[in-house]
Amino acid sequence: MHIAAIAHFLRRFLLAWLLAVPLLTAPAAAAGVDPALLAPLAGDDTDAKLQAIAALGQLPEPAAAAVLQALGNDQLYATTDGRVLIGTGGARATDPVTGASVDLPAGSGTVTINNRLRRAIEAALAGSRLFSDKPDERLAAARRLQQTGDPARLPMLEKALTSEKNEAVRDALLIAQANLELKSTDPAKRRHAVELLGETRNAAFRPTLAALTQEQGGVYAEPDAGVREAAVNALKQIDRHLATIEWAGNLFYGISLGSVLLLAALGLAITFGLMGVINMAHGELLMIGAYVTYLVQTLFRAWLPGWLDWYVVAALPLAFAITALVGMALERTVIRWLYGRPLETLLATWGISLMLMQGVRTLFGAQNVEVGNPSWMSGGITVLGGLVLTYNRLVIIGFAFFVVFLVWVLLNHTRLGLFVRAITQNRRMADCVGVPTGRVDMLAFGLGSGIAGLAGVALSQLGNVGPDLGRGYIVDSFMVVVLGGVGQLAGTVIAAMGLGGVNKFLEPYAGAVMAKITILVLIVLFVQKRPQGLFAPRGRSVE
Repeated sequence: MHIAAIAHFLRRFLLAWLLAVPLLTAPAAAAGVDPALLAPLAGDDTDAKLQAIAALGQLPEPAAAAVLQALGNDQLYATTDGRVLIGTGGARATDPVTGASVDLPAGSGTVTINNRLRRAIEAALAGSRLFSDKPDERLAAARRLQQTGDPARLPMLEKALTSEKNEAVRDALLIAQANLELKSTDPAKRRHAVELLGETRNAAFRPTLAALTQEQGGVYAEPDAGVREAAVNALKQIDRHLATIEWAGNLFYGISLGSVLLLAALGLAITFGLMGVINMAHGELLMIGAYVTYLVQTLFRAWLPGWLDWYVVAALPLAFAITALVGMALERTVIRWLYGRPLETLLATWGISLMLMQGVRTLFGAQNVEVGNPSWMSGGITVLGGLVLTYNRLVIIGFAFFVVFLVWVLLNHTRLGLFVRAITQNRRMADCVGVPTGRVDMLAFGLGSGIAGLAGVALSQLGNVGPDLGRGYIVDSFMVVVLGGVGQLAGTVIAAMGLGGVNKFLEPYAGAVMAKITILVLIVLFVQKRPQGLFAPRGRSVE
């Protein structure tokens, strides 16, 4: 009995398999479009064509998208027997029903369309491309559907969501779905849409959600209390996300500004902190470094255009060397005669700064010059859905800390650094034991000036270069050195980052000018209580 039942089952299974094999081996028919759906396209009834186009747009088959594309490009042909074929050039065509390549029959004519049909084709293509093999096409289609108001698209969106694996496309589909569900008469669907928009944390949807909570004359724009509550929660989600982006942005730009201040103040920490020289021309050394970058860029454009992306790398050693030579020349000719006379040093270096600015105006003109970012420093990384971390600022942050590391190594692990520290701690005793104090002074001043030149290279990547470039950083640089502790490298780093961060967090509330005034007042109060700064100074600066 059991054997007979098993045999009967096997016979039925074998018969079903034999019937299914022809269907499984007919991909053209499976991938084709229903001829009844295509027939209205060959007629003259515009309304029937619109219905056929809308129906084709909801089909996931690539053949449906091919028909719509051909119709929009005037490549869809109607035959005398009522069929439609996709022209492939010459006398050949593709049958969208079978997928086969056929000869274009005699008497076939192009299916004509008007502007109304073209708009319908564009909307339908947005739907059919949701099932494209290319993620870029699916993303573009989803973004287009975000602007549609046709609730009939909801089933198609839900079908696309079930099979979508790409995160960006899926997010775009969810937004499109939410936009359509907001127009639904079902409160549950509207609430679901509001929750989806809140989860996107996209500020662009804030006005839409806020409109749902509005009340006028005792009547709410959204009649359902549950939907209004969901809208309030969604607004809170978006506001929290915006606050996080703002905080993270202020932190990033604060670190970026702190890195610029660090580069600008690092050289001053050597010339003023270690040597006790008030160099008012320090800002003009930054300017010289920036103009060296501009000249190197100009030379690369003229003689090495293929290597233009690397002009910044070539400008770094040149800017360091030229500004170091300028600094050593200043020390040998002017500053060496003014050690121990701070007022005379201040006035002399201020006069030198005016001479350097005028010299640059004479050579390059009073107008700013443009220094472009190389391609590898252009653009940025988008994080948190709205904060752009620009590559040029990321590179400058890394470069600033790299320069700090090199200066630390030079001061603590080289013969020159040993001599500088010895002179800083006790100049007369160092002179007595054979340290060449005059030569070390010149080299230390050249080192500080060269670092200022490197800061000029970095500043050239953040904005235009002009004769007044350094003037805006000289006061901030002195504040960094004084706050960090005269002669203290670690204090300079902490003070630069702290001032940069506080400045960026104060600007949104007090404005740029008031933020700087507030910081200056806070530093004055701090120095009144702790004159030595964050770290106690040593050497000549104490005397």
